[in-house]
Amino acid sequence: MDNPIRSLVIVGGGAAGWITAGLLAAEHNADQGVLAAIPKLTISLIESPDVPIIGVGEGTWPSMRLTLQKIGIGETEFLLCCDASFKQGSKFIHWRGQTAANRSFPDSYIHPFSLPIGQQELNLCPFWLPHQQDVAFADAVCQQFQLAELGLAPKQISTAEYSFINNYGYHLNAGKFSQLLQKHVTEKLGVRYIADHVTAIHSQQNGDIASLSTKSHGEISGDLFIDCSGSRSMLLGEHLQVPMISQQQVLFNDSALAVQMPYPTADAAIASCTHATAQSCGWIWDIGLPTRRGIGHVYSSAHLSDDAAEQQLRRYLTADFGASAASSAEFRKLSFAPGHRALCWKNNCIAIGMAAGFIEPLEASALALVEWTAKALSSQLPANRAVMDIVAARVNKVFLQHWQQIVEFLKLHYVLSQRADDDYWYEHRESSSIPTSLQDALQLWRYQVPSAMDISHSDVLFPAASYQYVLYGMGFQTQLSGSQKPSLQRKAQQLFNENIQRIQTLKQVLDDNRSLLQKIRQHGLPTI
Repeated sequence: MDNPIRSLVIVGGGAAGWITAGLLAAEHNADQGVLAAIPKLTISLIESPDVPIIGVGEGTWPSMRLTLQKIGIGETEFLLCCDASFKQGSKFIHWRGQTAANRSFPDSYIHPFSLPIGQQELNLCPFWLPHQQDVAFADAVCQQFQLAELGLAPKQISTAEYSFINNYGYHLNAGKFSQLLQKHVTEKLGVRYIADHVTAIHSQQNGDIASLSTKSHGEISGDLFIDCSGSRSMLLGEHLQVPMISQQQVLFNDSALAVQMPYPTADAAIASCTHATAQSCGWIWDIGLPTRRGIGHVYSSAHLSDDAAEQQLRRYLTADFGASAASSAEFRKLSFAPGHRALCWKNNCIAIGMAAGFIEPLEASALALVEWTAKALSSQLPANRAVMDIVAARVNKVFLQHWQQIVEFLKLHYVLSQRADDDYWYEHRESSSIPTSLQDALQLWRYQVPSAMDISHSDVLFPAASYQYVLYGMGFQTQLSGSQKPSLQRKAQQLFNENIQRIQTLKQVLDDNRSLLQKIRQHGLPTI
């Protein structure tokens, strides 16, 4: 197995395939966006011309800014080509469930992308708790809460590409995004594009994949194969027989209805956050792009029929678009098995994207996990087959850690809810459906606030601040014993005051999302 790794073959396009191709080519075949005269790697991407892009996950994390920079795509070009807008977090509506104890609180909260002010100096949670009846946690510690609620943009027209005032990701048109990535990585980064069907997979004696047969391009060999074939998982799942680990016993949702709705008026406000509105047996996502809103109902087929799910979605649409538009909307049905593969890398094959696993789109972790896996592969690409298994074991370990955290963090939203309108919510709160480690953490957080010490591994997807935003947004109660040191109390008050002052300043200078996007269309953002 002493073979240099020079030829990479990616099976499947979409965002997963083209992001992977772009990061690999940018890291190994280009220098500051300029393709080497003799590229180190040969990178080929095979994509079936007949497979449509699913395009449900239209929300990204802030990490996408670094990904686009690395690949070499300018932010102005990206925003205009992909019908993209700014995403500053997720807003959760009607998740708490109104009870006698919490009826005085609004039944919505935001999980913003910006960390609490002064996070590197001081954990503000213990200092906010005595004031939790007066101000929401996210509002007290983060300027993004109020600014996002007002629909204000996270930057100004004078802010350089990919720089920010408030941290942000994107809402985007998934089909246009894949088209932009394909054009850039084939024309600028030398990736070979093969529009064809894979008809057979051929193995070596040691179980490695040797080559792929295609319908029109013959046999294509490679040293490393990357499975981006979607939920089919053609290489890792079907051929190499890596099993799927179901998470349906923890996260019940397995179905979705999706629709695209034009704005009622051309100047309608563009929301700063993905809206996630709880329903009887699931939730509705609502994503604002410049030209339309992407809306869908995620639900559990074991608890809700397709007809009932459709009725709930039409009822939601009626509120904003009217009864006529809601009744005539055509939905696309999607089904998925929530879970992930036992490994993402086996032999000389690594799966990225839905080929490695998929969980409901709550918190929009799908593209973030694509980015992480593609970057892990690019940065740790083994030089020789002789050491590939060592790298694969390392990547697989973190892959499983990430999936455990994703499952538990999403489950947290359901466990904390007090909704009582269906067995769906009661069953989410049953201990048999809650991972033991999450149960332990919840017990711990009854007496101390979440901190980095509660996360057992590095390179985490969700930092301690994310747990704080969700816990206290949902009204979770932490009972601290004793008082805080006076010097730290003074520091905390200083940070609270700084947050208030900064909010007032930024309210005066930030455009709303649509106004900034119009300015970008006219003038572009400054390049770094």
